[in-house]
Amino acid sequence: MSDRVPVSIPKVSMATEEAIFIEWLVEDGATVSEGERIYSVETDKAEVEVEAAAAGVLRHGTVVADDTYPVGHEVGYIEKTA
Repeated sequence: MSDRVPVSIPKVSMATEEAIFIEWLVEDGATVSEGERIYSVETDKAEVEVEAAAAGVLRHGTVVADDTYPVGHEVGYIEKTA
């Protein structure tokens, strides 16, 4: 059985309310390690590469490059495998 770990737009700073999704750094269906950089976002302050919160298989959601999403918006998930 696998657990599903959401991958969401992070709160980069106290003032961050939204971010622009730039690109996936890892392909859909790839196995990732915890701490591996998996996608990038841009805020009004900086571009940030976001790390995987868990190890498993990365599944992309329906996000579009260069579109703006609110903090907490789920962009995909990681299937943790036993």
